[in-house]
Amino acid sequence: MKESLISDVLLEMKPLIDGIQLKQLETALQKAVTNYEVIEVGASQIEQRADLLESFISAKRVEGCSERTLDYYRRTIEKMQRSIERDVRRITTEELRVYLARYQSERAVGRVTIDNVRRILSSFFSWLEDEDLILKSPVRRIHKVRTTKRVKETYTDEELEKMRDESPNIRDLALIDLLASTGMRVGEVTLLNRSDIDFDNRECVVLGKGGKERTVYFDARTKIHLEQYLEHRDDHNPALFVALGGSHARLGIGGIEARLRKLGKELGIAKLHPHKFRRTLATMAIDKGMPVEQLQCLLGHQRIDTTLQYAMVKQSNVKLAHKRYLS
Repeated sequence: MKESLISDVLLEMKPLIDGIQLKQLETALQKAVTNYEVIEVGASQIEQRADLLESFISAKRVEGCSERTLDYYRRTIEKMQRSIERDVRRITTEELRVYLARYQSERAVGRVTIDNVRRILSSFFSWLEDEDLILKSPVRRIHKVRTTKRVKETYTDEELEKMRDESPNIRDLALIDLLASTGMRVGEVTLLNRSDIDFDNRECVVLGKGGKERTVYFDARTKIHLEQYLEHRDDHNPALFVALGGSHARLGIGGIEARLRKLGKELGIAKLHPHKFRRTLATMAIDKGMPVEQLQCLLGHQRIDTTLQYAMVKQSNVKLAHKRYLS
């Protein structure tokens, strides 16, 4: 409670004094309250906490975050609030460290997951700091969780050909070709309409993360299979990919993922997932010499670091390069 009291005083004084004076005041207050006991008096802050969270979610929505991302943010922060039952403006670094450690042990989650939680909490508390609702984010001193870098799997040429050769229908074949040749996110695929496809130039404009549009390109084989698929359609749904059968409803993310999982089991291909096509394309592009800046544009990444995480250079080519340049 002493730390919360000092933080409240400093927050009030922040607009009136400079940074050096603020630091001197903090030191003086810490000395002054050393021999005193501080007791918080006040009612529950549940409603106020909810208001702060909703304000934060609104701010992220304005920044262009998708509703799916916003829901993940909200659930993550609410879990923290339920665990640490106090005003979020008074939560300390140590309390968050204990919460993250308990979260990891009780839920048996990996380092990547726990760092995602840390990152979301950091975003929330940084927003509170920017809005002058807290003096300093308590997550500042909680560093990024070190994770083991694993070479993520991509599809082999044989697996891609097997999917194409043994696809049970023209819709699945067109879907596989489009994912493989464009590297689109599955969410971007679900938003596509028939009218979005420019068959003459073999390209289409997709709506990516943050509401940003970009152009993606597909090969001649994809063009042929997409045209064949659309010729077989007898419905009037504008969506590019729809469910088979009577409903002809637009295929959603869950529908595409479920269909590919089922197809993977039928073909004996492990972990058949739409995102793996994106990683495969990135790896293939880097492997064939595409400049990473162009690949970044193709995949719609804001940061080039993200692009490099997707692209894994084949070890066989590393060996050839070693022989060429170093042997």
